[in-house]
Amino acid sequence: IALAKKTKPGEVLLLENTRFYPGETKGDKAFAKSIAKLGDMYINDAFGTAHRAHASTTTIAQFFKKSERGFGLLMQAEIENASKVINDPERPLTAIIGGAKVSDKILLLEKLIDFADNIVIGGGMAYTFLKAQGGKVGNSLVEDDKLKLASKLLAKAKKENTKIYLPKDSVIADQFSEKAKKETKYSKRIRKGWMGLDVGPIARKEFAKVIESSSTILWNGPMGVFEMKPFANGTKAIAKSVAKATSKGAFSLVGGGDSVAAVNQMGLSDEVSYVSTGGGAMLEFLEGKELPGIGAINGK
Repeated sequence: IALAKKTKPGEVLLLENTRFYPGETKGDKAFAKSIAKLGDMYINDAFGTAHRAHASTTTIAQFFKKSERGFGLLMQAEIENASKVINDPERPLTAIIGGAKVSDKILLLEKLIDFADNIVIGGGMAYTFLKAQGGKVGNSLVEDDKLKLASKLLAKAKKENTKIYLPKDSVIADQFSEKAKKETKYSKRIRKGWMGLDVGPIARKEFAKVIESSSTILWNGPMGVFEMKPFANGTKAIAKSVAKATSKGAFSLVGGGDSVAAVNQMGLSDEVSYVSTGGGAMLEFLEGKELPGIGAINGK
């Protein structure tokens, strides 16, 4: 507090990382109050942790009047850009959802079926849907306990007239390794001992067509194991299609750690409309949840 009082206009007082204090992650009121005494106003610019009710991102706001607290420029941009997708998007709206597991994206998929026109599904999670449709997926990553749910989501999409695109073909490998033997096969005809690690050329072409005819695009999650060079082409193709659609006037939001990494790796981050800094936070925001860090600023 003594240092804070000595701070002159134009100077910045940088505190130790609050996560080192046990009260931070517990949202401790006394700890939050002690930090609040250091300033006259509270500005939260940490979108990446807005989904966690921590002391310095949520609890602290109650110690400032509504007129003394607000969002930083990054937080404001994150909220505005995500709202463009979920509140009043230009159509058609295409969501590209990838990653390993259906269980990580259940709420997002349910929400997207309600308001997206097209949903492109890639990555490991696609094989749970393909198996639910009766496909033979070999040793591909499948959540067997989510097969019924996958069938329900596909049925719901049909009812809502939301088109779901699954990869018709896959780049398959005989082991999870960069040095594995690889082939391209139809995704529903993968033999035992082989696994799908990327979307194939037919899928890339079909996905590109859907993406490039969209007016609003949301991308969350890679199309394959893009960290391994032989299985990165699907994710690269998606990134190029999203950039191409954006150059033609579409609004594109890339959110979620791996898809952000892919766009940055390819040097295309300036060719999409907005790249989110928050993986989990963006996911929860798009699912329709009120994030504690945002609610605390907007509250009474």
